[in-house]
Amino acid sequence: MQPEIDLLGVPLKTFGICFALAFIAAGLLLARRFREFRWPAEHATEAMLAALAGGLIGARAYWLLDAYDPDTHGNLIDSLIDGAGLTWYGGAAGGALAVLAWATWRGHLEERLLGATAPVLALGYAIGRVGCQISGDGDYGKSSDLPWAMSYPDAAVPTTSDVQPTPIYETLAMGFAAMLLWQMRDRMRPAALFALYLMLAGSERLLIEFWRQNDEVVASLTTAQLTSVAMVLAGGIALLSLRNRMRRS
Repeated sequence: MQPEIDLLGVPLKTFGICFALAFIAAGLLLARRFREFRWPAEHATEAMLAALAGGLIGARAYWLLDAYDPDTHGNLIDSLIDGAGLTWYGGAAGGALAVLAWATWRGHLEERLLGATAPVLALGYAIGRVGCQISGDGDYGKSSDLPWAMSYPDAAVPTTSDVQPTPIYETLAMGFAAMLLWQMRDRMRPAALFALYLMLAGSERLLIEFWRQNDEVVASLTTAQLTSVAMVLAGGIALLSLRNRMRRS
């Protein structure tokens, strides 16, 4: 594990590097889709900047609501400006709201934008989990004796026990989802494509959480699993609704 690298005397966080790479890759993919729509490619940059700003705020807010403990993390003001403590679901919600506001301003608030974000979100998530694996930020799973189990002794959140490398699982799963969604981009209605993304992303996280070490909150499920169930249900209901509309039309 390599939580930090030294570049000419400047320490760089590997998670931050992967976070930046995820946004760059997602932005390039979104720009290509925008060009297919004959929208200005620079609008993809604007959308990604909006997603970045809203995502960081949302990720921080979700973490404060879900994981903030004054006994562990100190006072609330210090926790607000501290660099640690980000959650993907909060980032997705905050980023979505920011992009909706941007799309309203730019006149792109339409179904095609919804479908365009599906493979982009999956790709960004897959690359972001590479950062979790390299930095060892504590997103690894429970102790395991599987042949590919590994320890994280030099990680940002170290462990000498062999555990399931769940960030690798997530990178593989969402990388495949990104490829599938990209291949299906012109074969499905945009709303259906986004609904499929919700089901894939929700199912992936729901399963992964069984191998991770997060606390259970309701019905033996973690907060992330409850959110994942909501995503799968929303995606499934949307797909059924769209299919029924097509049959009636």
